[in-house]
Amino acid sequence: MEINNAVSLYFSPTGSTRRIVTEISRSLPWPSRELDVTDYSANDEVCRRTARELLLAGVPVYGGRVPATAVRRLKNIRGSDTPAVIVAVFGNRDYDDALLELKDLLEGQGFRVAAALAAVAEHNIMRSVAGGRPDARDIEFIDNFAAKAAGKISAAVDVKELAPITVKGNRPYRGYGGVPFKPSADSGCVRCGLCAAKCPVRAIPEEAPNKTDDKKCVTCMRCVKICPQGARSLNKLLLCAAEKLFALKYSRREEYSSFL
Repeated sequence: MEINNAVSLYFSPTGSTRRIVTEISRSLPWPSRELDVTDYSANDEVCRRTARELLLAGVPVYGGRVPATAVRRLKNIRGSDTPAVIVAVFGNRDYDDALLELKDLLEGQGFRVAAALAAVAEHNIMRSVAGGRPDARDIEFIDNFAAKAAGKISAAVDVKELAPITVKGNRPYRGYGGVPFKPSADSGCVRCGLCAAKCPVRAIPEEAPNKTDDKKCVTCMRCVKICPQGARSLNKLLLCAAEKLFALKYSRREEYSSFL
């Protein structure tokens, strides 16, 4: 089938999902443009894709699910028998129902999911887990996956000829109650406002960027990642204890999985 261009869409607060989606897009034979739906402003952006485009959509996994914030923004993306490749990025524990949830969501909005990837990256909270990933072995897997996905799509006469895929997951999807830890600012905060401007859910007030609205915060860790002063963090004692326990359970290397 003829594809004119690809759109690389991602929700990526700490950059890992963006990196993996970008690596896939580099290995595709079609020109691609990025569509970043991480910022709060993406809540209002409605985007329609045609049958001559490919949607490459990536999200991180939060507690085995697609983040609710990402779900809301993805509901603004509409297809018209548009082929799609989907990616769920998890921190070495499990992706549970996230890939299935992402597939269901996009297929309900006019997309035909032709390929899916479950990818491992450094855990955004417990950063010692899967540190340094994706590594060279992962990149090789990503590139091979992209080539196979492109071959499958190119070989089909039209979107209706794309063989459906089955991914891991269960319905109803598992429950997710969020993370009890919330980032806060210390005395090093200079109130530059970068964290407030970039928070995906506006949990940091523009007028008081040294504060955090715990009811809005989804612990995406973006503010911690981007703070130029290193002034935002989780409670170090609680994080240390939680990370040790998490690492004991989930330090064994998990590999990537593809569905074509």
